[in-house]
Amino acid sequence: MRETATNRPMLEAWRGEGALLLQRCEACGTTIFYPRSVCPGCWNAKLAWFRASGRGRIVSFSRVHRGFPERFAAEAPIVLAEIRLDEGAAMIARVVTADPDAIASGDAVSLVAADQAPHYELPTFRPAP
Repeated sequence: MRETATNRPMLEAWRGEGALLLQRCEACGTTIFYPRSVCPGCWNAKLAWFRASGRGRIVSFSRVHRGFPERFAAEAPIVLAEIRLDEGAAMIARVVTADPDAIASGDAVSLVAADQAPHYELPTFRPAP
């Protein structure tokens, strides 16, 4: 992901703390992911950052076996999932697991541990304990 002024707070929180920051519209209360400069619901520019719980559930997923950058080849298959966060927003993110075949829609997930976050460029999840 290319860093911009709009997504910089989210990327810095991930790189620095392994935390997921989301935006919330101060006008209508919509929780927003991906970072934007205006609310997609009401077009208000008054958006506030907040620290998300880092928990959610898999809506849908795909096991990717090939066709990604070479640096990920040793980690195949990679699980990419649509995750409905507890805060209401949805995002596409990687789910890391020792058993990709055990992943299912509806599974609970949480962010990887903060000490593992530097290994991943973007917020990454694991099956919830």
